[in-house]
Amino acid sequence: MHSSPYSKAAAPFLSPIRLVAIDMDGTLLPDFSTEVSERNQRALREAQQAGIVVAIATGRRQAFTAPLLQNVGLRADTPMITSNGAVTRNFSGERIALRRLDPAVARGLCGVLRGVGLLVFTLDKASRPDLIVEDMAKAKDHLAKWVESNRLSIEEVRPIENALGDDVDLIQGMAAGTIAEMIEAEQLLKDCPWTGQFECIRTAYPGNDLSILDLLPRGVSKRSALEQLATRLGIPQEQTMAIGDNWNDELMLDWAGVGVLMGNATEELRTLAPERGWHIGPTNTEDGVAVMLEKAVASLETADASLETADASLASAKV
Repeated sequence: MHSSPYSKAAAPFLSPIRLVAIDMDGTLLPDFSTEVSERNQRALREAQQAGIVVAIATGRRQAFTAPLLQNVGLRADTPMITSNGAVTRNFSGERIALRRLDPAVARGLCGVLRGVGLLVFTLDKASRPDLIVEDMAKAKDHLAKWVESNRLSIEEVRPIENALGDDVDLIQGMAAGTIAEMIEAEQLLKDCPWTGQFECIRTAYPGNDLSILDLLPRGVSKRSALEQLATRLGIPQEQTMAIGDNWNDELMLDWAGVGVLMGNATEELRTLAPERGWHIGPTNTEDGVAVMLEKAVASLETADASLETADASLASAKV
């Protein structure tokens, strides 16, 4: 069990929070569960009712995320940043933003990573299958639960390059394997001819000896998607909050006006928190998301009440 005191519980937010981006796995969801807790569900709805824009920000794709939130009661216009920032859609499915990975770059990366862990590509298509793997047996060895959950969406193609023609709408690639395999993969990617033409975002689960490298269009991350969403909504950076627990949340936590690292994050990430200015919140099994949303709602209500008081005083002075 991680120690999870909220490191800045006594400190009010410097600005009212009007946009919150929330990671799914390890953050909104408890460990080994796909059920959002009752307190987290209630806090999400109350934040929206208070006027806070609640955005989901996950490495999952939309089709793998939306069903988990179906019964939470989120509004249809709730933004969902998926595929680690490559796609943003409303909960209703309406597209807000999308960035595609160059198929030529993707084909090159197949050769670079072949033989090192598992490689998956995600296509932007309404029909199934929209996930491409080269070796289903290897996929089951590395990501058995993921394969079971997505079995109707996965197609095996050998060699995988055959599914990545220039006319394909390609969102992202994903390399998965042991921690050691993905350290090797990261080095291969740094030394390859396509370096600089894509982004590599890491997620690690040391307890399961599993690491995932998301291969994304250049400049794409949860941070870039959150920044674009805030600009679109006219919400200043200082009035944003991001909540996450893993390396793929790092840039998003850095950019947000308030970055919150979950108490269940790895010790390596929690050690970085003070120098990066991140709050450390409660763990995902302690409804850490709800705790932070409740504080955000209280901060917003206080700010709005202060504004109303100031307006009333000004009106009275003019009488």
